[in-house]
Amino acid sequence: MKTLRLLVCLLALLPALPAWSQAQCTHSLRLASIPEKRLDLQQRDFAPLIRLLGEGLGLPVQLVPTSSYAGAIDAVVSGGVDLAMLGPAAYLQARQRDPGIEAFATPTLAQGYFTAAGPYYQALLVVRADREFQALDDLRGTRVALSDPSSTSGSVIPQREFPAVVGRPLGEFFAGQLYVGTHDRALDALLDGKVAAAFVSSQRADDYLLRGLISTRSLRVLWRSQPIPNDALVFSSALCQPLRQHIRALLLEDSPLLAAFLQAQQASALAPVDPAAYQALERALRP
Repeated sequence: MKTLRLLVCLLALLPALPAWSQAQCTHSLRLASIPEKRLDLQQRDFAPLIRLLGEGLGLPVQLVPTSSYAGAIDAVVSGGVDLAMLGPAAYLQARQRDPGIEAFATPTLAQGYFTAAGPYYQALLVVRADREFQALDDLRGTRVALSDPSSTSGSVIPQREFPAVVGRPLGEFFAGQLYVGTHDRALDALLDGKVAAAFVSSQRADDYLLRGLISTRSLRVLWRSQPIPNDALVFSSALCQPLRQHIRALLLEDSPLLAAFLQAQQASALAPVDPAAYQALERALRP
């Protein structure tokens, strides 16, 4: 009789256990992100998110470093990571390779000097304000910095939208295109005088402003793209549904740790992803 009562008590406790624990999905959680900043800065910015997930899930959580956008895409497609923050073009490229990859949340950006508040940002072509470049024609035959071939605002959108403005491909308008790997390096190349201009994310320009690396008088914006949907937090196709649901609940509910992560992203909230937001970009990426 005592054994039966003990069994009943144990069964009564089961609903209180996390659903993912019963499913035995994983013993740890691996997270990756496109390399928008130096690794040490990225680790600092993601620390509150890692702590939030670790405490909420009762699992060890690890940020897996990636040296390129392609590396982040490969990590989530291969199942090498369970969760990733991808730029919109990188997310669409990953989903083309594995339709099971699911975007579930996106940051709502706070108002910045270069970026409007909301679910969109822009690609910018910027020059140093103390240089002679006043108009796009002044940049013909100069060198421009880009971030990564898979960067939405640092390459993909400029390659598609900018030629329509100047009447020729980037390779013909500029004398040289320098791919430097990240938006930070593109801005650094511009500030150091290694290039005449740089294509960068408006959000990353705001980040440089917040970090005191530039002032509102440092850069001149000569071109802005059409609005681009924000980065997406995505699940690997291998991650089980119960754990996905638990992560959604953690990240779509206000908390001090989430607020700290969002502040580092110049964002005010995480919102559920609307797949329709990426449809126009998806059409633009088709050959």
